[in-house]
Amino acid sequence: MQKKRSRLVAWLCRSTVFVGILSWGVGMSGSAFANLITNGSFEVPTTPPVPPGGFISVPTGHSFNGWDVVGVGSVSPDSGLLVIGAFNWPAEDGNFWVDMTGNGSNSATGIQQTVATDVGTAYDLSFWVGNQFNPGGPWGTTSTIEVFVGGVSQGSFTNSGGVGTFTQNWQQFHVGFTALNTSTPIELLNKDFFDNSNGLDNVVLLPQGSPPPPSVPEPGTLTLLGLGLVGLVVARRRSY
Repeated sequence: MQKKRSRLVAWLCRSTVFVGILSWGVGMSGSAFANLITNGSFEVPTTPPVPPGGFISVPTGHSFNGWDVVGVGSVSPDSGLLVIGAFNWPAEDGNFWVDMTGNGSNSATGIQQTVATDVGTAYDLSFWVGNQFNPGGPWGTTSTIEVFVGGVSQGSFTNSGGVGTFTQNWQQFHVGFTALNTSTPIELLNKDFFDNSNGLDNVVLLPQGSPPPPSVPEPGTLTLLGLGLVGLVVARRRSY
Protein backbone atom coordinates (compact mmCIF):
# COMPACT_ATOMS: atom_id res chain seq x y z
CA MET A 1 0.00 0.00 0.00
CA GLN A 2 2.85 2.35 0.91
CA LYS A 3 4.54 1.62 -2.42
CA LYS A 4 1.33 2.42 -4.35
CA ARG A 5 0.94 5.66 -2.45
CA SER A 6 4.55 6.63 -3.24
CA ARG A 7 4.00 5.95 -6.94
CA LEU A 8 0.88 8.14 -6.89
CA VAL A 9 2.75 11.00 -5.19
CA ALA A 10 5.58 10.75 -7.71
CA TRP A 11 3.10 10.82 -10.60
CA LEU A 12 1.34 13.87 -9.15
CA CYS A 13 4.66 15.68 -8.82
CA ARG A 14 5.54 14.97 -12.46
CA SER A 15 2.10 16.16 -13.57
CA THR A 16 2.39 19.34 -11.52
CA VAL A 17 5.79 20.07 -13.05
CA PHE A 18 4.31 19.52 -16.52
CA VAL A 19 1.47 21.94 -15.89
CA GLY A 20 3.90 24.49 -14.45
CA ILE A 21 6.17 24.22 -17.49
CA LEU A 22 3.14 24.57 -19.78
CA SER A 23 1.95 27.70 -17.97
CA TRP A 24 5.47 29.16 -17.95
CA GLY A 25 5.83 28.45 -21.67
CA VAL A 26 2.57 30.19 -22.42
CA GLY A 27 3.65 33.22 -20.44
CA MET A 28 7.06 33.34 -22.09
CA SER A 29 5.71 32.90 -25.61
CA GLY A 30 3.13 35.60 -24.96
CA SER A 31 5.79 38.13 -23.95
CA ALA A 32 8.47 37.15 -26.47
CA PHE A 33 6.81 39.14 -29.25
CA ALA A 34 4.78 41.65 -27.30
CA ASN A 35 2.57 44.07 -29.22
CA LEU A 36 4.20 47.51 -29.25
CA ILE A 37 0.75 49.11 -29.37
CA THR A 38 -0.86 49.79 -26.00
CA ASN A 39 -4.41 48.45 -25.66
CA GLY A 40 -4.54 47.39 -29.32
CA SER A 41 -7.74 45.38 -28.84
CA PHE A 42 -9.39 48.02 -26.63
CA GLU A 43 -9.90 45.55 -23.78
CA VAL A 44 -8.69 47.83 -20.98
CA PRO A 45 -11.80 49.14 -19.16
CA THR A 46 -12.73 52.72 -19.99
CA THR A 47 -14.01 55.43 -17.63
CA PRO A 48 -16.97 55.36 -17.64
CA PRO A 49 -17.02 51.66 -18.57
CA VAL A 50 -18.62 50.45 -21.79
CA PRO A 51 -21.87 48.74 -20.75
CA PRO A 52 -22.53 45.20 -22.06
CA GLY A 53 -24.27 45.60 -25.40
CA GLY A 54 -23.66 49.35 -25.42
CA PHE A 55 -21.06 52.02 -26.19
CA ILE A 56 -19.63 55.31 -24.96
CA SER A 57 -18.37 58.38 -26.84
CA VAL A 58 -14.89 59.90 -26.44
CA PRO A 59 -14.53 63.33 -28.09
CA THR A 60 -11.49 64.93 -29.69
CA GLY A 61 -8.95 66.16 -27.14
CA HIS A 62 -9.67 63.31 -24.72
CA SER A 63 -7.91 59.99 -24.21
CA PHE A 64 -8.79 56.43 -23.29
CA ASN A 65 -6.25 53.87 -22.10
CA GLY A 66 -3.29 54.50 -24.38
CA TRP A 67 -5.15 56.27 -27.19
CA ASP A 68 -5.55 60.00 -27.83
CA VAL A 69 -8.59 61.08 -29.86
CA VAL A 70 -7.55 63.53 -32.59
CA GLY A 71 -9.19 65.38 -35.47
CA VAL A 72 -12.80 66.52 -35.30
CA GLY A 73 -15.72 64.75 -33.63
CA SER A 74 -15.64 61.61 -31.48
CA VAL A 75 -15.05 57.88 -31.50
CA SER A 76 -17.07 55.22 -29.67
CA PRO A 77 -15.60 52.22 -27.84
CA ASP A 78 -18.29 49.55 -28.31
CA SER A 79 -19.24 46.29 -26.69
CA GLY A 80 -19.02 43.22 -28.91
CA LEU A 81 -22.50 42.32 -27.61
CA LEU A 82 -24.03 45.35 -29.35
CA VAL A 83 -27.25 44.53 -31.23
CA ILE A 84 -29.49 47.07 -32.98
CA GLY A 85 -32.56 45.56 -34.61
CA ALA A 86 -31.43 42.69 -36.81
CA PHE A 87 -27.81 43.90 -36.86
CA ASN A 88 -25.05 42.81 -34.49
CA TRP A 89 -21.48 44.01 -34.06
CA PRO A 90 -19.14 41.38 -32.59
CA ALA A 91 -15.56 42.38 -31.81
CA GLU A 92 -12.81 40.91 -33.95
CA ASP A 93 -10.67 40.20 -30.89
CA GLY A 94 -11.79 40.08 -27.28
CA ASN A 95 -14.94 41.81 -26.10
CA PHE A 96 -14.60 45.39 -27.37
CA TRP A 97 -13.91 47.39 -30.54
CA VAL A 98 -14.05 51.06 -31.60
CA ASP A 99 -16.57 52.66 -33.96
CA MET A 100 -14.52 55.37 -35.68
CA THR A 101 -17.63 57.28 -36.79
CA GLY A 102 -18.42 58.01 -33.14
CA ASN A 103 -21.93 58.66 -31.93
CA GLY A 104 -23.15 59.99 -35.28
CA SER A 105 -20.28 62.48 -35.74
CA ASN A 106 -19.22 60.84 -39.06
CA SER A 107 -16.18 63.11 -39.24
CA ALA A 108 -12.44 62.93 -39.75
CA THR A 109 -11.74 61.67 -36.24
CA GLY A 110 -8.80 59.47 -35.40
CA ILE A 111 -7.01 57.74 -32.56
CA GLN A 112 -3.29 58.07 -32.06
CA GLN A 113 -0.46 56.91 -29.84
CA THR A 114 3.31 57.29 -29.99
CA VAL A 115 5.39 54.12 -29.71
CA ALA A 116 9.09 53.55 -29.06
CA THR A 117 10.88 52.36 -32.20
CA ASP A 118 14.43 51.53 -33.27
CA VAL A 119 15.85 53.67 -36.06
CA GLY A 120 16.32 51.64 -39.24
CA THR A 121 14.13 48.74 -38.08
CA ALA A 122 11.32 47.60 -40.37
CA TYR A 123 7.91 47.23 -38.71
CA ASP A 124 4.57 45.72 -39.62
CA LEU A 125 1.40 47.47 -38.48
CA SER A 126 -1.71 45.30 -38.76
CA PHE A 127 -5.30 46.19 -37.94
CA TRP A 128 -8.84 45.00 -38.65
CA VAL A 129 -11.56 47.16 -40.22
CA GLY A 130 -15.18 46.22 -39.49
CA ASN A 131 -17.99 46.80 -41.99
CA GLN A 132 -21.75 46.39 -41.74
CA PHE A 133 -23.26 46.02 -45.23
CA ASN A 134 -26.57 47.88 -45.25
CA PRO A 135 -27.38 49.46 -48.69
CA GLY A 136 -29.70 52.41 -48.31
CA GLY A 137 -29.63 52.09 -44.54
CA PRO A 138 -27.80 53.91 -41.76
CA TRP A 139 -24.81 51.55 -41.76
CA GLY A 140 -23.75 52.04 -45.40
CA THR A 141 -21.78 49.62 -47.56
CA THR A 142 -18.08 50.28 -46.91
CA SER A 143 -15.76 51.20 -44.04
CA THR A 144 -12.46 53.01 -44.58
CA ILE A 145 -9.49 53.80 -42.33
CA GLU A 146 -6.56 56.02 -43.32
CA VAL A 147 -3.23 55.29 -41.62
CA PHE A 148 -0.57 57.84 -40.72
CA VAL A 149 2.92 56.85 -39.55
CA GLY A 150 5.10 59.67 -38.28
CA GLY A 151 2.55 62.13 -39.65
CA VAL A 152 2.78 60.74 -43.20
CA SER A 153 -0.21 59.03 -44.82
CA GLN A 154 0.35 55.37 -45.68
CA GLY A 155 -2.91 55.13 -47.64
CA SER A 156 -6.57 54.35 -47.04
CA PHE A 157 -7.90 50.84 -46.46
CA THR A 158 -11.49 49.87 -47.26
CA ASN A 159 -13.59 46.89 -46.20
CA SER A 160 -16.71 46.29 -48.32
CA GLY A 161 -17.43 42.78 -47.03
CA GLY A 162 -20.44 41.39 -45.26
CA VAL A 163 -22.85 41.24 -48.19
CA GLY A 164 -25.92 39.19 -47.33
CA THR A 165 -25.37 39.18 -43.56
CA PHE A 166 -26.43 41.30 -40.60
CA THR A 167 -23.15 40.77 -38.74
CA GLN A 168 -20.17 43.08 -38.70
CA ASN A 169 -17.59 41.76 -41.17
CA TRP A 170 -13.90 42.09 -40.30
CA GLN A 171 -10.99 42.40 -42.74
CA GLN A 172 -7.31 42.64 -41.81
CA PHE A 173 -4.87 45.08 -43.40
CA HIS A 174 -1.10 45.56 -43.11
CA VAL A 175 1.19 48.57 -43.39
CA GLY A 176 4.97 48.20 -43.50
CA PHE A 177 7.41 50.99 -42.62
CA THR A 178 10.96 51.60 -41.49
CA ALA A 179 11.41 53.70 -38.36
CA LEU A 180 13.19 57.01 -38.83
CA ASN A 181 13.17 58.02 -35.17
CA THR A 182 13.27 56.51 -31.69
CA SER A 183 9.56 57.30 -31.29
CA THR A 184 6.88 57.09 -33.96
CA PRO A 185 3.31 58.44 -33.87
CA ILE A 186 0.73 55.96 -35.19
CA GLU A 187 -2.65 57.39 -36.19
CA LEU A 188 -5.75 55.65 -37.56
CA LEU A 189 -8.30 58.07 -39.04
CA ASN A 190 -11.96 57.63 -39.94
CA LYS A 191 -12.60 58.12 -43.67
CA ASP A 192 -16.20 56.92 -43.66
CA PHE A 193 -18.25 60.12 -43.65
CA PHE A 194 -21.53 58.82 -45.05
CA ASP A 195 -22.87 56.32 -42.51
CA ASN A 196 -22.77 55.40 -38.83
CA SER A 197 -20.47 52.40 -38.62
CA ASN A 198 -16.72 52.00 -39.16
CA GLY A 199 -15.14 49.35 -36.95
CA LEU A 200 -11.54 49.14 -35.77
CA ASP A 201 -10.02 46.37 -33.67
CA ASN A 202 -6.89 44.36 -32.91
CA VAL A 203 -4.21 46.91 -33.82
CA VAL A 204 -0.79 45.25 -33.64
CA LEU A 205 2.72 46.64 -34.24
CA LEU A 206 5.70 44.27 -34.43
CA PRO A 207 9.15 44.20 -36.03
CA GLN A 208 8.78 42.65 -39.47
CA GLY A 209 9.28 38.89 -39.44
CA SER A 210 8.10 38.48 -35.85
CA PRO A 211 5.39 35.89 -35.22
CA PRO A 212 2.16 37.47 -34.00
CA PRO A 213 1.64 37.45 -30.24
CA PRO A 214 0.17 34.02 -29.45
CA SER A 215 -3.22 33.77 -27.83
CA VAL A 216 -3.03 33.20 -24.11
CA PRO A 217 -5.42 30.47 -22.89
CA GLU A 218 -8.47 31.97 -21.25
CA PRO A 219 -9.17 31.12 -17.59
CA GLY A 220 -11.80 28.61 -18.70
CA THR A 221 -9.18 26.72 -20.70
CA LEU A 222 -6.84 26.49 -17.73
CA THR A 223 -9.75 25.37 -15.57
CA LEU A 224 -10.52 22.57 -18.01
CA LEU A 225 -6.86 21.58 -17.94
CA GLY A 226 -7.00 21.41 -14.18
CA LEU A 227 -10.21 19.38 -14.23
CA GLY A 228 -8.66 16.99 -16.70
CA LEU A 229 -5.68 16.56 -14.40
CA VAL A 230 -7.98 15.86 -11.47
CA GLY A 231 -9.80 13.28 -13.56
CA LEU A 232 -6.53 11.58 -14.36
CA VAL A 233 -5.65 11.52 -10.67
CA VAL A 234 -8.96 9.86 -9.83
CA ALA A 235 -8.54 7.30 -12.60
CA ARG A 236 -4.99 6.62 -11.45
CA ARG A 237 -6.11 6.10 -7.86
CA ARG A 238 -8.81 3.70 -8.96
CA SER A 239 -6.25 1.67 -10.87
CA TYR A 240 -4.47 1.09 -7.58
